Amino acid sequence: MSDETGIPHALLRIAHQPRVRDFLSAAVQEGRLSHAYLFIGVPGAGMHEAAEALAQCVICDNGGDGSCGECIRVAHHTHPDVKYYAPEGVSSYLVDQIRSILEDVQLTPVRAKTKVYILDGADRLRGAAANALLKTIEEPPSGVIFILIARSADAMLPTIVSRCQQVPFRVIPPASAMQIVEQTAGANKTEARIALSIAGTPERAAELLASPGRRNVRRVVARVLGELAHDDAWDVLVAAKEICDAVREPLDDARGSRSGVVSDRDAEYLSAKALRQIEEANKRELTSRERSGMMEALAAAESFLRDVLLCCEGAAEPVVNEDFEDAIVRVAQNHAAGEVLDAIDACRSAAQNIVRNVTPQLAIEVMLLSIKEALV
Repeated sequence: MSDETGIPHALLRIAHQPRVRDFLSAAVQEGRLSHAYLFIGVPGAGMHEAAEALAQCVICDNGGDGSCGECIRVAHHTHPDVKYYAPEGVSSYLVDQIRSILEDVQLTPVRAKTKVYILDGADRLRGAAANALLKTIEEPPSGVIFILIARSADAMLPTIVSRCQQVPFRVIPPASAMQIVEQTAGANKTEARIALSIAGTPERAAELLASPGRRNVRRVVARVLGELAHDDAWDVLVAAKEICDAVREPLDDARGSRSGVVSDRDAEYLSAKALRQIEEANKRELTSRERSGMMEALAAAESFLRDVLLCCEGAAEPVVNEDFEDAIVRVAQNHAAGEVLDAIDACRSAAQNIVRNVTPQLAIEVMLLSIKEALV
């Protein structure tokens, strides 16, 4: 489904990248999609949103209407034929990761006619992992599309780059991004700055502002970090649980609504195996959304600590989290910039742990304890 210009609704999400939107739209409408794309740009340029939108166009029977069950599954990262990958090694993809992709590529799609593989941090493909992927990109099976996401093509294997359709993403000026969020979400400048500091792109920032529960997560995280210096170990564990509970709160309604996805009447006509499959799919979707919420909480923590770092350095730039400025100044007055940088590293380590399927609450506990140790 598309608008009056013929652009699929899913691609309208990347309105701030009009050249990319129009290029992908033409490829979808004319049926000339490449088997491999390389999205190049800086974080916050909307590459992940574009990859997701293109996957929806490929998977959706309506050409990417953005609202059907298939599109929703893609958006929630639960569609069995759209796979997302990120480097699991310290500095690169593991060979075993690429091998699992190559094995999966040979399997028939579960729900759709095409399978989509989205590889974030593709510029971190090295050595044997890069060469293994190259063989498949050179001779891909039918019905398979790769979308590689990278900051630059310079660090990538030239032969991989040459096999991909390169799609450059322009840098979105901060003022333009804020204007988009203000207009889309009806937000003021302060709200837009805070949301962008956490979500990264205008689209995700607007979605964050539309959710009271997600906005509350940011407030809980900021309050916890502001009080952390006075907390003992037990308080830290309680604070970690509070953050996790805040993240899960917006999902409670989803859990409630999904419990009734299959009515008692319909259940009579479904086998026990089919009911188990539906239940497992619902659990996977909620788990994925919880993981996404945890990553957003970590981004909120990093935003708070970046403000502390600005204060430590005496920067003229105003803090982003204006409603917690007193706490930010208080933390900055008692710590050096190096200590704050160590605290920021703790946030990033927690994100890596969650990507590696460490229990979210454990990851948050370790992060808070590490931050407290860094800011002693």
